[in-house]
Amino acid sequence: MPKDYIYPEFEIVRNEGRCTVCRRCEEQCANRAHAFDAATSRMTAEDARCVDCHRCVAMCPAHALKIVQSSHTFRPGANWTRDAITDIHRQAGSGGALLTSMGTPKDYPVYWDKLLINASQVTNPSIDPLREPMETKVFLGQKHTHIQRDESGRICTELHPQITLATPILFSAMSYGSLSYNAHESLARAAQELGICYNSGEGGLHEDLYHYGPNTIVQVASGRFGVHPGYLKAGAAIEIKMGQGAKPGIGGHLPAEKVMGDVSRTRMIPQGTEAISPAPHHDIYSIEDLRQLVYTLKEATDYKKPIIVKIAAVHNISAIASGVARSGADIIAIDGFRGGTGAAPARIRDNVGIPIELALASVDARLREEGIRGSISIIAGGSIRNSADVVRAIALGADAVYIATGALLAMGCHLCRSCHLGRCNWGIATQLPELVSRLDPEEGKRRLVNLITAWTYEIKEMMGGMGINSIEALKGNRLMLRGIGLTQKELDILGVLHAGE
Repeated sequence: MPKDYIYPEFEIVRNEGRCTVCRRCEEQCANRAHAFDAATSRMTAEDARCVDCHRCVAMCPAHALKIVQSSHTFRPGANWTRDAITDIHRQAGSGGALLTSMGTPKDYPVYWDKLLINASQVTNPSIDPLREPMETKVFLGQKHTHIQRDESGRICTELHPQITLATPILFSAMSYGSLSYNAHESLARAAQELGICYNSGEGGLHEDLYHYGPNTIVQVASGRFGVHPGYLKAGAAIEIKMGQGAKPGIGGHLPAEKVMGDVSRTRMIPQGTEAISPAPHHDIYSIEDLRQLVYTLKEATDYKKPIIVKIAAVHNISAIASGVARSGADIIAIDGFRGGTGAAPARIRDNVGIPIELALASVDARLREEGIRGSISIIAGGSIRNSADVVRAIALGADAVYIATGALLAMGCHLCRSCHLGRCNWGIATQLPELVSRLDPEEGKRRLVNLITAWTYEIKEMMGGMGINSIEALKGNRLMLRGIGLTQKELDILGVLHAGE
């Protein structure tokens, strides 16, 4: 039987009239898609190596390059698409699961785009954020649900440990190893300057970044990589990762080629070995077990750190969140199925889980029905793309949002979905020194600060248009949303009225 041949998905188009044969494209492409042909003194391209990262396009001084989607096609069919056919050919040849990265590209409904934001007019005047106070600061952690007094009748003002954010946005969990040191440092520097937090992810925290601790959330995942008392005490909060939106129900995986040098030392595993997190925490099989870990971590940090439990958005998410709220956790982080990842089986990423919009609304409603919403904060993540998504998420019940892919894009990522290969041409998802050096941490920080500063200004503008002057007043205020193009069932789950009502 002849060997299967799969036509490249992308084609490199070179304008020979503009190309100066400077060989910059060859120098910049870690995938070796470009090469110099000495016999003809011309540049050549191997399309099959191209991952559409745009590095060569961006760096070409003559603007002689562009990457286009291949026009090659199979016989058209609504069921047997090009992706379905090529995936079968790949698996028939390899016998393995198809690995991929970033969020799903599938054409599922994006509910953010079906939710319109309300605005005030006459009876509830709008607010000008340039001239009137507008509060974007939020506090994440357990709150008292009723007034408490001491023996003398004085009101108790002591709170449970809180995370204080200048704006309701955090950088989500992306591990050192999955990301480069320079990418992690960019996130840490930006979080410090913005007065927010970034999440270390499950790979531990590089020793050079410990001084960013007040702006760091440290994660404890099933593999317990890099977890020790100093690590736990270094951060502003601790997150227990139970699930991840891009791959609910399975563990983490860092390829052996990324476990080198400082990554190996930080994760406390041998160099060149695969870092595989088990699917479950082997000490957690019930809410009671989760509660034990929550209080173990609180005990280890003298009850000074809020504990976050991160769960993936799945069909019974509201019941799971109710249990988490009763485990003693201070914050629930819900990750929707559009969330990104450094590496995941394509079938899991594209078919498992539910959208964050439906999960968030369901959890907020359930906790309110049970009278425990005030005792726990909610962080929502899983493809927050802009400031309007932040406003919608808070109106649906979130206290704050996690962003990850958006932060990577700000640092230069072009969403080529090849993080798992470890050859990120932008120096973000790689451990190869020559590639890591392409990302300047100071420039990365500047772009992240610019992004969140711009979003915060837009959030204030939108809140002002609603006649709302604080994030707290927006939280769970679904009257500020209207649905369009949604079924009645979808409207019921989201808890919003249809546009025109």
